Amino acid sequence: MPVTVNILYSGTGTNAQDFANEMMTTGVVSQIRQESGNLRYNYFTDMEDNQSILLIDEWTDQAAIDSHHKSDMMTTIAELRIKYHLKMQVTRYVRDEK
Repeated sequence: MPVTVNILYSGTGTNAQDFANEMMTTGVVSQIRQESGNLRYNYFTDMEDNQSILLIDEWTDQAAIDSHHKSDMMTTIAELRIKYHLKMQVTRYVRDEK
């Protein structure tokens, strides 16, 4: 059953946007998109809140997310989150297949 995780990254100034930009330009996002089970990994901005950025992250199932969380990418993401002094608000959705 597909699982979608929304992560709202918030910081000061343009830190959240700078974080997402570094994730994109260093190839981390491309690597994550190639991981087994990844269906979507996209950043979105709020036109009224330039201090936050939303990640919509979708996986085929919880096992795929668990595998991603054990990958080296998580260390890189954590380091960048610290570098940019970001807070996270995480919301998880499981698709109802009825």
